[in-house]
Amino acid sequence: MTAEEREADAGRERPRTAADRRARRPDTAPSASGATRARSTAVRESGRPGKGSLPQRFVRFLREVVAELRKVIWPTRNQLVTYTIVVLIFVSFMVALVFLLDYVFGQGVLFLFGT
Repeated sequence: MTAEEREADAGRERPRTAADRRARRPDTAPSASGATRARSTAVRESGRPGKGSLPQRFVRFLREVVAELRKVIWPTRNQLVTYTIVVLIFVSFMVALVFLLDYVFGQGVLFLFGT
């Protein structure tokens, strides 16, 4: 490192953690006055989310399931057929590979120990 590089680095504070090096902490960056901003803590709800009678919880569960299913991006028929073919080819290849390795190792064991 040259003297010029050391002088240029002298004014900058060295990051203390990997998160600082990746600039993942914008809330802790020094402000114009030189002080760092504190991150606020999330406020928790006072009541338990699972409170309520069994039928109420079941209905809420079903509503949440339907809401999550609406967020899903469903594949088209063409994509589904393509993905299915790819999976079947991959599974067939893996079955053939495992069978081949099992056969080779079995023949090796029979050769070594003889029967």
